Order: sequence, then C-alpha cells, then structure tokens
Amino acid sequence: MPDSKADRIHPDQTVGRLICPADDILNEAALWQRLDGAFEDAKDAAAIRKLTVAELRACIKAGRTRIAESLAEAPLNAHPATAAYSHLTDCIVRCVHRVATERLHPLPVPTKSERIAVIAVGGYGRGEMAPQSDVDLLFLTPYKITPWAESVIESMLYMLWDLRLKVGHASRTIDDCLRLGREDYTIRTALLEQRPVCGDAELAHDLDDRLWKDLFDGTLAEFIEAKLAERDARHVKQGQRYVVEPNVKEGKGGLRDLQTLFWVAKYQYRVAHQSELVSKGVFTEDEFETFRDAESFLWAVRCQLHLLTNRPSDQLSFDLQVEVADRLGFRDTEGRRAVEHFMQAYFRHATQVGDLTRIVLTALEAQHLKKEPRLLRILKRRRKLKHGFVERQGRLDVADEAAFLSDGLNLLRVFEEALRTGMLIHSHAMRLVSHNLHLIDDETRQNKEAIRIFLDLLLKHGNPERALRRMNELGVLAAFIPEFEPIVAMMQFNMYHSYTVDEHTIQVISNFAQIERHELDDELPISSEILDKGVNRKTLMVAMLLHDIGKGRSQDHSVLGAKIARKVAPRLGMTQRECETVEWLVRYHLLMSDMAQKRDIADPRTVQDFAKAVRSVRRLDLLTVLTVCDIRGVGPDTWNNWKATLIRTLYNQTRRVLEDGTEALNRESRGADSKRALRKALADWKPKDLKTETARHYDAYWQGLHVSAHIVFARLLRDIPDNEVRIELEPDQDRDVTRAYFVLADHPGIFSRLSGALSLVGANIVDARTYTSKDGYATACFWVQDADGNPFDVAKQKRLTQMTHKILKGEVVAREAIAGRDKIKKRERAFKVPTTITFDNDGSEIYTIIEVDTRDRPGLLYDLTRTLADANVYIASAVVATYGEQVVDSFYVKDMFGLKYYAEHKQDLLAGKLRTAIEKGVERATA
Repeated sequence: MPDSKADRIHPDQTVGRLICPADDILNEAALWQRLDGAFEDAKDAAAIRKLTVAELRACIKAGRTRIAESLAEAPLNAHPATAAYSHLTDCIVRCVHRVATERLHPLPVPTKSERIAVIAVGGYGRGEMAPQSDVDLLFLTPYKITPWAESVIESMLYMLWDLRLKVGHASRTIDDCLRLGREDYTIRTALLEQRPVCGDAELAHDLDDRLWKDLFDGTLAEFIEAKLAERDARHVKQGQRYVVEPNVKEGKGGLRDLQTLFWVAKYQYRVAHQSELVSKGVFTEDEFETFRDAESFLWAVRCQLHLLTNRPSDQLSFDLQVEVADRLGFRDTEGRRAVEHFMQAYFRHATQVGDLTRIVLTALEAQHLKKEPRLLRILKRRRKLKHGFVERQGRLDVADEAAFLSDGLNLLRVFEEALRTGMLIHSHAMRLVSHNLHLIDDETRQNKEAIRIFLDLLLKHGNPERALRRMNELGVLAAFIPEFEPIVAMMQFNMYHSYTVDEHTIQVISNFAQIERHELDDELPISSEILDKGVNRKTLMVAMLLHDIGKGRSQDHSVLGAKIARKVAPRLGMTQRECETVEWLVRYHLLMSDMAQKRDIADPRTVQDFAKAVRSVRRLDLLTVLTVCDIRGVGPDTWNNWKATLIRTLYNQTRRVLEDGTEALNRESRGADSKRALRKALADWKPKDLKTETARHYDAYWQGLHVSAHIVFARLLRDIPDNEVRIELEPDQDRDVTRAYFVLADHPGIFSRLSGALSLVGANIVDARTYTSKDGYATACFWVQDADGNPFDVAKQKRLTQMTHKILKGEVVAREAIAGRDKIKKRERAFKVPTTITFDNDGSEIYTIIEVDTRDRPGLLYDLTRTLADANVYIASAVVATYGEQVVDSFYVKDMFGLKYYAEHKQDLLAGKLRTAIEKGVERATA
C-alpha cells in the first residue's frame, strides 16, 4: 500500500473555512487511535467493520450536533456550515478508506494497477453540503478494476451504507470518465467539480489533467448550450415565475441557477473558486458580492430545511417558511409577519440570482455559441435602430457607453427600443442599466420625455408585460417610481395569492393586454366589449400599476394606495380628472369583487348600493376591467366561470340602474316577470296547477331565483306528499357549479342540516338560497363544487339523498360525522386568519347581513349554520367567498319574529356564540 507523503491525499487539502474548529467536528487522529486500539481485539473482518461503523456513527452524530449548534448561533453563516458538513463527510470517507485498505484488504507490495483514488463529485466535490445531502463518490482506478480494488470499494460502500449515508457512487477508469463525459452532460458536470478526498494522489492528478486536456478543452460552446437548455427545462418544470412555495435548489433563482453560472464560468476559465471570476472579467466586484450574498442566504435556508425535516427537503412549503423565518432571526413588525419579511428577502435574493445568471450567461452565450452561416447573416434583413443603439449577436446593445450614460433617459429608451424592434436586450446593455440606476433621479422622473417613454412602454407597443418585467428585474421600475420599491418581491403569506405583489401587478397588466389583443373575447365578453367601446387606457393602466402599492403596511392597503396614487399620478403627467379617477379606482379596487362575492346580488339593495358608490357608467366600465384583471392576476386557477357569472351579473344590473334608474330593479315588476316566464315555460301544465304554483310562494322567492330554478322547484313540488324529500342535482357548466335543489316540509334548522348533508358527501357550498312556501314547504337551492373547484358530480345524487334522509331522521348526527373529516392539513396550519364578525342592517331591505370572516376549514359552514339555527335565527340565504385559507360567509337572516337584528346586545350575544363555534372547530381541526 503506497504510504509516502508524495502519493497520498492529505486532509488539509480538502478543508475550507469551517463554522467551528475542525477537531470539534471530528478529530481524525483521536478517532484512529481509538479504532486502532479496538481492532486489537477484533477477531475477523466482520468485527472490524462493526467496530468501525459503531464508532463512526457516534462521530457523525456528535459532529452534526456541533455544526448545528454553531449554525444556530449564526444561522446566516452558511458557507462555513456547508464546508463543515463536507469536512465531516471527508473525515468519514477517509476513515472508511483507511480501514478498508489497511485493515480489511492490506497490500504489502501493490502493483501499479492496484491503486485507487476516492473522488468527491457534484455538490460534495464543491465542498458544499447541507445536513442531508447525498455523498457522491467516484472510485477511480488506473485500468480495469482489479479484485483488490473491487473488495476495497465493496467494503467501503457497505460501511457507508451501514452508517445510513445516502451514497451515489461509480467505479471507473480515467478513460471511462472521458468516454461517459462526452456522452452525458450530467456526468460531465459532476466531473467538472471533482475533488480528491483520499487514496492515490497521482491518479487523481492524472484525471484532472486529462479532463481539462481531452474533454473540457474546445467544447465550451456545446457545454453552454447544454446547460442553458437544462436550465430552461428546469424552469418549465418548476415554474417560470417566482412561486410562493419555492424549491430552494431547483426553482427559478435557486441554488441550481447559481451553480449553472459557476459551471459555465469554470468550464471556460478553469478556476477553483468563484472569487477568481472577478479577475477574469466574468463578474464585477458588485456582482460577485451579490452572487455570494444570494448563495449564502439560499444555503442558509436549505440547511435549516434539512435540519427541520431531517430529510433532504428543498421545498419551502408554507408550514416550513414560518419555522425557517424564526430560525434565521426574522421577527414580526407592525403590519407584517416575520415569515413575510423572510420570504421577501428570499425572493429578492432569488430575483438577483435570476438577473445575474441572465446577464452573465447571456454574455458567455453570445461570445461562444456558434455563429450563423455567413450567407444567412447577409440575407437577413438588418433592423433599423435608433441613434445610440446597435445590434450585437442578434440582441440590442449600446453603441457608446459614455454617450449612453450621459443622459439618464437612455435607461428608459433602451426598453422602448427593445419593444419597438422586438429584440432582446444584450447583457452588456443590461449591466450598464443595472449598475447606473442612480441616473434616474428626481429630475429624470419629472422629465416630460421620460414620462412619455414610460407611458408608451405601458400603452403603445402591445406588450407591457415584457417591458415591466425586465424593468422590474433590473431595478428600473422602482427607480422611476420609488413608491413601487417596497412591494418588490413582497410575498403575501396566504394560500390565495400565487405570486409576489410586484409579479401580481405585472400579471394584472398582462391580462389587460391580452383582452386588448382580443385573446380573451370568448372568456371575457363584457371586458372585451368595454375596451372595444373605448375607455381612458392611461387611467386604467396607471390604476392597475398602483392598485396594490400600499400593501405591507398596517393601514388598509386600498386607503394607503389611494394616498400614494394621489402623489404618483400627477407626476406621470395626468390631468386632474384622470388623477381623481386613478385615486378612486385604487381606493375601491376591491369593491366590485366584494359586492359580487360577499353579497347576494339577487337582492336589489346590493345593486343599488353598488350603483351609488360607482355613480357613472364610465367608472363602472373601468372598475369592471380592473376587477377582472385583478382576480385573474392572483393565480392561474383563481378565475372561474362562477366568478365570471357573478361579475357579469353585477355589471349588467348596475348598468341598468345607472342608465334607467332604480325602477329597473323594482321588486314587484321582477316578480311579475318571473311568474310570466314560468307560465310560458310550463305551457303544457293545466291552468289550475299553474295557478297553485304561482300562488304558493312569497315575493322573495320570485325575485331571488332565475326562472330555470323556478321550473325545477315547480316540478319537484307538484303533488309532493307531506313526508317526502325530493332532491335533484343539475349541472351548471356555464358557472362551473352544480345546483342542488331540495324540497321538503319546512322545520327549524333545515338550512343547517342540508349544509351538513352536502358537506358529508364532499360538496363545497359557494352560494345558497332557501325559501318557505305559503303551504309550509322549504325550497332550498345550493350552488356546489367539489374540493378542486369543479362542478359537483351529479352521479352522487343517490348518495346525497341517502345522507339527507339519515340526517333528517337522526341516524347520522352531522356535527359528529363532520368532526373526523375537518382536519386542517399540516402545511396549512401556519396561516393565521383573525375572525371578524359584522352585522349590516343597511345592505338589505328585509334582512340583517351577518358577515363572518375567518379561517376556512371543512365543516365550518355547518358549524355556523347550526349555531344560528340553535339561536332561532332564520337563514334566508348564504353567500360564500373563499380566498385560499380565508373565507367570508355572509348570511341573510331574520329573528324568529321576522325582524332584523338591530339591538346591539342581541348582536353581541350572537357574535359570541359564533366565535365559540369557530374556536371549538379550530381546536378539533388541529388536534
């Protein structure tokens, strides 16, 4: 066995700066001394392996504990921590190798072929390991593997596996490495980061030389192409945008993006450390600092994820975000939780990673990728560019740096020229912009030409999303509108919003542009018609840009946003009337959504109150488009046909009131129209039966339901015996719901019991109406969906009927049956939603509206309706609006005497009972 100092890899070659002293992690000399003494009593190889594993298992536990303690004291000190975990692994691998070669399979006089080098590859090769990272090893031999080498490798692997390490391994010769590296870019990348740990130093050195000489040299262009394709595929899989539950390793702006950048740069310059890339011109000093800061933060997050879950978890799920934020030292402040501060920091680092990788990789790609054939370049028509700009490698660049930087307006002009020509911006120009944001000062912000360029970017070229996203990523948007800076990368810690606030804003504007391009005519006919008719596009665009600019503070973001809009809009050169409209739109941008989703729009008072607030068709049009784009911009699955129907109905009815007056919604005329429509639909009925049906209902029934529901109820009520329950499920595909109709003899608590039956068969109620006929029958209509927001399956009608009968007969007690099904998932328990209960006696002429805003969970609606029923509250209708983990249940109610709840002490008593029901339900759901 070779033992000269010249041909062995030494520990000090592999140790970087550690988070605590190396001997505190694992003292190799002391370890070997203990093992050496223990081996004296070992009878055979099995005993040696057993002793080794037992000792090393204790060392691993102690070493990991020591590193974790040091990391707890300095949780953001990530680089020394990852180096420490790598060092601990090196010590273990070296010890196992030494036991295998010196004790289990000693070779007194080894031949030249009986050599082995143990090489760390991948992340372990870089010397960066999280607590639960894999141990990737290459066992390198000079020629075809010998029986001795095979025995050594086998013994090492068995010991490493017995230590419960996750080992990835390969046994190869140098020629094998070269051949496989040519065929597979994943293997080639792993070899790029190879680092010798122990064994034959000469063999390891030969591998390094051959890799650079025979594999890496001259193949940079193809490597860049492969890595960029790999990155693009990864982003498609993980998501092109910064998502609210990011993957720290593989997600956009994650560690893999940083590693890709370093791989490409290392491949070109053969550097050992990132810091060398500054002298090579790959990074500026500022860019390298950004790189290291982002890398350190992401590694700190990843280490905490592994420590919290005790597994290689890289997904920053909602429940883990709260715990990681606490471990990294983030704290609550007024208006924002610690987790929101943490996630904003995370997304800012991720965004910087995205910017940096885009700029550097684009520059390297432009330098080294294959050029087009000369003939194609000649035949290709050259774009006519404005003065000061040139085309380089097919991208828009700056002709003269000094001239470009002499005028701050050029930092805006480059985006205008990119949109005008459809060209991508060259990395050189992106760097110039991001490094000189100070040129956009107050004078530039008030410059009429700067304002003209900015508004043209939003309104003129048909693709405002592209300009805004690039401006935001490079910091130009926040530089031009400083009030936008606080919401950059701001996460809203809830399950409703899929994007950060700045990305949501861009998504809203993107939806507006899609409507303008007639891409959503079928899906959004009202909005498309409004824009075709003509609106003040500038007013609407600025309102969309500013609608959430007040978020993240303790004050209502709509109120604060309106104050900010009052300052920003005049600065953008808007007239007084335009400024007032922008301010109003920002202040009331949630009004239409709230009215449509939290109130009964079949109640004329809802529409009348909304019309009073809007005051004109012009404002109604603007608010409708803003509302639609805002809801659609929340997330890819937020908008659905149910919401579309609510918004469309509210728009049409409000427009009628604004154009024809409140008489357009007169209750009496609506009731007469409904009866006429029913007689026409049931023309084949006998006049006597028709008269019975139209006379048996009170006015509210005729005014609150569509004729299609009247037809179903008429059929179900016809000749119904006193003790029969009739149920029908009818799909309503236009609204993405199923209508569940119930007809039965009325009795107290019927609404609650039917809600319980629906809940127990898996139906989510989004809207409900219940009426009592003059002859004592309850007619209840529920609009229901399944757990995924799709129409409830009508094939479950038999099951629903059976469950309803069991509940009405007392065979199933809904409260007890639901108790085992309303558990809140672990990843969703981190969300805090304060409970707010309000009583509104002005929103309806007949009813008191009780609005309960609280944490959603299965069985909540049943708990609330049961509580109201027990208090002798008559529920006429319920409207359910869900926002991720938050729900707003609005009940239109009367007391047992048919009166509103005016008395404050009655309101307080009822609110107390509802709060108690909610609190008990939460205890049950989180037990």
